[in-house]
Amino acid sequence: MPEQISEIKAFSQVTDARWYPRYHLAPPFGWCNDPNGMCFYKGQYHFFYQHYPYAPAWGPMHWGHAVSDDLAYWKHLPIALKPDQPYETGGGCFSGSAIEKDGKLYLMYTGHLQATPEEAEAVGFPHIEFQCLAHSEDGVHFEKSEKNPVIEDADVMDKDVSIHDIRDPKVWVHNGKYYAVLGSRTPDMAHGQIILFESKDLVKSWRFKAISARSDGTLGGMWECPNFAEIDGQDVLIFSPMDLPTDGGIFCHDKAAGVLIGKLNYRSGLFTHGDFQFLDRGFDFYAPQVMETPDGRSVIIGWLDMWNVDMHETKDGWAGQMTIPRELHVKDGKIFSTPVKELEKLRKWKPIILENVVIDEATTFDGVAGEAYELVLTIDAAKSKKFSIALRASELEQTVLTYNSNGTFKFDRTKSGEPINFQSEREIQLEPQDKLKLHIFIDRSSVEVFINDGAEVISARIYPKRTSQKVIFVPEDETLSIDSLEYYKLDFGLPHPHIKDTIPTKDDLPPILQGAI
Repeated sequence: MPEQISEIKAFSQVTDARWYPRYHLAPPFGWCNDPNGMCFYKGQYHFFYQHYPYAPAWGPMHWGHAVSDDLAYWKHLPIALKPDQPYETGGGCFSGSAIEKDGKLYLMYTGHLQATPEEAEAVGFPHIEFQCLAHSEDGVHFEKSEKNPVIEDADVMDKDVSIHDIRDPKVWVHNGKYYAVLGSRTPDMAHGQIILFESKDLVKSWRFKAISARSDGTLGGMWECPNFAEIDGQDVLIFSPMDLPTDGGIFCHDKAAGVLIGKLNYRSGLFTHGDFQFLDRGFDFYAPQVMETPDGRSVIIGWLDMWNVDMHETKDGWAGQMTIPRELHVKDGKIFSTPVKELEKLRKWKPIILENVVIDEATTFDGVAGEAYELVLTIDAAKSKKFSIALRASELEQTVLTYNSNGTFKFDRTKSGEPINFQSEREIQLEPQDKLKLHIFIDRSSVEVFINDGAEVISARIYPKRTSQKVIFVPEDETLSIDSLEYYKLDFGLPHPHIKDTIPTKDDLPPILQGAI
């Protein structure tokens, strides 16, 4: 039994909402990481996520579940999947996706089988991963397939694929056939790669198609959480590479999330593509999941956290949150992401709107402050040579955005609040333009900055005191010229975290955990 299970003492419950989001998705208690199974089914958006409900720490993975009518307001549902089968012992029900077939909602996910110490020593690796199915007729209660696992280690033998790292299936249908991409690596662990499987029926048989794409040696030794979508006529492969070089290169962490834009040859299974592009240039963004909305938009939600980084909310009984939903587009070979239009429903109070404001000293505007709001700015960059904006600010704390007319944009959380054991400054280079557009979402312990209509995005977690609520505009070279400013205080899009009817009891424990409490 894994160490995390044996140390369980009590069920998790949120004890302090100081950093718990008002409108971003977060677990009602316990731990969350990767988004899973985002889809539209029977008139609602369904969102699942990796979840450990018994402590604010990673443990045997369950699938948490939330639903929304509009991508703005969410409610939590009971846990959808629990690790209660032999092929899930140890790690649990790992990440995957959802698809509708014949009126049923199918979840395709990874079963993670942990080896005993003796087995691990014999094979040289601590686990094996399988692909599994569960289905539901109401979108709430799921039954696992008797045919699980539907993709086993034997299906990739002699395919230059590590049987120990093959996970996170994204399934879709094309011309009457079902396809699934899976994250993988080569057996020598040197190259991350994406492998493709196909099926005629989804539920009975799957066969290996091809290694669709592979790292050239500069993009990590493992590619996980793959997603595939057609966006604006382009095939887009979304994935999260691991084991990245961080010695002064473009990667600030050994894990990232981004896209390859190209073309999937369904006959051969090969994906031809251009260079890797970031989906987010911040500190905290990983494992995004994509879905198609009923009106044909491609929408993603990512995990607004990062591995091996301080998550101070754990002391409050919860850990991890998601980004706002973002709409993806491809323009001239570049990926763009913008906040979904549905978030405007959260604007329940009269906005503050300012136009044509020029300041020559540090300035605050009446009412433009808080811990959960949306700020839309257009700045005359031709007249504002250098300036900064301090968010969640007080005398002691601030998160600072700085722009220089040469196109340098800097995000600095050095003094954002509770210290984080990771980089505090992130600097990117923008193409200089006469107008700089910023679309900023603040939500208690997170900041998301969309730059120039989503050409770049920077997201980060922060942990300020609740009293740090000012927004301070600072011209650092002569004047700051603001063409327009729109401020919106945002409504609660998520229930209060103390949700008694969904907190699990001991009777909810799967058998493999029964002896741990």
